[in-house]
Amino acid sequence: MSKSVLVTGANSGIGLVTVLELAGAGYDVIGSVRSAAKADLLQQAADAKGVAVRTIEMDVNDTDACKQGIEELAGMTDGGPWAVVNNAGYVQAGAVEDIDDDLVRAQLETNLVAPMRIARLVLPSMRERGEGRIVNVSSIAGRLSTPLMGWYCASKHGLEAVTDALRMEVEPDGIRVILVEPGMFGTDIWSAAQQDQFPPPTTARYAAAYARSDSLSAQSKRLPDPIWVARTIRVALSNPLPMARYLVGADAVGGVLAETLIPTAVTDYVKAVTTGLRSLPVKIPFLQ
Repeated sequence: MSKSVLVTGANSGIGLVTVLELAGAGYDVIGSVRSAAKADLLQQAADAKGVAVRTIEMDVNDTDACKQGIEELAGMTDGGPWAVVNNAGYVQAGAVEDIDDDLVRAQLETNLVAPMRIARLVLPSMRERGEGRIVNVSSIAGRLSTPLMGWYCASKHGLEAVTDALRMEVEPDGIRVILVEPGMFGTDIWSAAQQDQFPPPTTARYAAAYARSDSLSAQSKRLPDPIWVARTIRVALSNPLPMARYLVGADAVGGVLAETLIPTAVTDYVKAVTTGLRSLPVKIPFLQ
């Protein structure tokens, strides 16, 4: 019997590619989606790829729905999944002062609270079995912060902190907890962040920066294929001694190196210029 893997947020982006990659590698993959229509989309993609996947409907933000979903999953598997890939998430873009409390709570609920809720629900069956894997899909934003993405970065920083704690807590039970930290890949999460998630700006400076960031939605189509993230997740699941964290993408690796080696004042300035909050000086003396 193949090992069962639950993947949340399975109908698009990294989640969809991961479902197809793992199913192609022989895992019994169950993708969680929020509606029957999204389940149909996932099944169509699996059929087109020639792989078998199963689905459950589960809103990761709904505590009762998660409990019911994991109970349903127990009946579909040997008491519970061998592994969980917590992928469901979204980007709440905007300056820190532009995001109200309700939007903050929604961001933290989906990106931070929900993955650990799922982990908490599957841990008993994993502990009883004496093995299991929990893969939390974080982001390079979990390692460094950028302007106009402060609350998204906060959610991923928090996810990394609690994942580190959980890893140490359950390792004696044979359960491995792993972080996957992608850079920017070609998924809808970035275009959605720009087109739908920016709040009304409090200052003209933020408005100009928001307008500049609109180009990101077009550029997202030229970003690397998310298959590399899916393959990294497959490696993390198949490795008998997985690493605690996997950085994926040249920008992720480069960003961590820059944040480590370059003075903060310099990286702050570069990020501010890149996001349109500051402008380069007209005259740069050392280039004259």
